[in-house]
Amino acid sequence: MKKRRQTLKALAAGLGALALPVLVLAQDAYPTKTVRIIAPVAPGGGVDLVARTIADRLTKPLGQSFIVDNQSGGGGIIASQAVARAAPDGYTLLLGYVGTHGTNPAVRKLPYDAIKGFTPIAMVGGTPNVLVTSPALPVKSVTEFVGYLKANPDKVSYGSAGQGTLTHLVMEQLKEETKTEMTHIAYRGIGPAIADVLGGQTQAMFPGLAAALPHIKAGKLKPIAVTGISRHALLPDVPTLEELGYKGFTGVQWYGIMGPANMPKPIVNRLNAEINKQIGSPELKEKLAGEALETMPMSPEQFGDYIKSDIAKWTELVKARKLELE
Repeated sequence: MKKRRQTLKALAAGLGALALPVLVLAQDAYPTKTVRIIAPVAPGGGVDLVARTIADRLTKPLGQSFIVDNQSGGGGIIASQAVARAAPDGYTLLLGYVGTHGTNPAVRKLPYDAIKGFTPIAMVGGTPNVLVTSPALPVKSVTEFVGYLKANPDKVSYGSAGQGTLTHLVMEQLKEETKTEMTHIAYRGIGPAIADVLGGQTQAMFPGLAAALPHIKAGKLKPIAVTGISRHALLPDVPTLEELGYKGFTGVQWYGIMGPANMPKPIVNRLNAEINKQIGSPELKEKLAGEALETMPMSPEQFGDYIKSDIAKWTELVKARKLELE
């Protein structure tokens, strides 16, 4: 019996040694077939735009088609689950964003682990959130806005793209910081939320700049502050909340590429290097800047740390505001 076990161990070791060069060769040759990038939204909007931009930019230099598969539903849960359960071979990727890997894990119990269930590959970029009010509201600055809220408690309502979204949490962050109150109206998406600010049903909002910019340019929304560490080039006269003395408002609507847990390091590194190369090109940076998106190149490790810190930040706010959802 002992001799038989030794023979089986030797055989297994030999097979393993034979398989290793094949595995290494497969990783070095990656990709050898079409790669699918799952976008956790319906076609249209910032998430879909970034997914299609990256897919298009990777197809030529890597010699295989990168296609976008839109799988909307559950606030990104359906798509995230599909990727977490996929084979970690680099042929099923996710365009993750602040919803799937930032705010969602902070506000609700998910059927996936946003950290352990995925391999961070590359951050692509982000757009700040902008605090906007209806032109009918008699305020021109954050100071005046806060003063108005304190003088008119519970008379102002704000819209969001849904419970637990960044557009919801960043306004709750402002309420916590300024000790003011507003009534939250949750919508099913950013479009109807903006429509009701424009129509006067709500008086304020904290959308991503990319979504708000056309309405700001048309004079239909009044921008009074942005998130981030520096003013945005498209709104140079609008101050950041940080410079106004409100610390911690550095969150952005970010987008990045990730895959299932335990992806081979050579594949991760190859994708990271090519994505960083593409988002570093002046032509692509200019194109994305036109959509209010700033590129944010990172290593896989830096991207992983960013995700962890983002989840921790929003989890702390959710607990302070008692915003957890079932």
